[in-house]
Amino acid sequence: MKNRRAIRKGVNLLALGLSGVATAIGLFFLGAILWTLIKNGVAGLTPAVFSAMTPPPGSSGGLLNAIYGSAVMTLIGILIGGPVGMLAGTYLAEYGRASYLSSVIRFVNDVLLSAPSIIIGLFVYELMVVRMGHFSAARSGVVTGLLLAVARISGETAPLLFTALNNQFWSTNLLAPMANLPVVIFQFALSPYPNWQQLAWSGALLITGSILILSIIARVVVARLNPAGRR
Repeated sequence: MKNRRAIRKGVNLLALGLSGVATAIGLFFLGAILWTLIKNGVAGLTPAVFSAMTPPPGSSGGLLNAIYGSAVMTLIGILIGGPVGMLAGTYLAEYGRASYLSSVIRFVNDVLLSAPSIIIGLFVYELMVVRMGHFSAARSGVVTGLLLAVARISGETAPLLFTALNNQFWSTNLLAPMANLPVVIFQFALSPYPNWQQLAWSGALLITGSILILSIIARVVVARLNPAGRR
């Protein structure tokens, strides 16, 4: 019995050690990525980033139109996907725990969670953009926002490439292509122009920082509303 207990303790220590090493490796690479993003992104954070439009190659500019477009599409997605998600979650948790419909909903949700975002983007493109004959920020926010809210995706590039597309200029027309940070970052990061690459770093830092701030706020609010959960 003592030998078996010693073996179990040894195996447990070995598993804990390997888990700790794996965690340390993951945190190291995550820290390296964040450090690279902060170092390159902060270098390009100037007032022009928040006050100028996306520039043509070789010219100076900013991300004002992309920031505005991302904010508008995110808001539309929240207004559509938020209530649907909360109502569906309430139904699953309170009223339909053992029903057949609940099982189907959970299965579909699991499928959407594992579906690549580009597949959802192509679906919305075929469903809305092809039938409309042009790209649209509003339809992107409503349809893609609803689907991506279910599929836990926010700010992905692939769906927006097939729905909202992009716009170099300031645009408030929700029925036309609209600039947004994910697509601008994607296009600028792949370009050979240093000013575009710098704006891509700055845009990536803005998205990361905003998500981090929102996550912290959400955790603080949840902790205050549920103080028993902190015990």
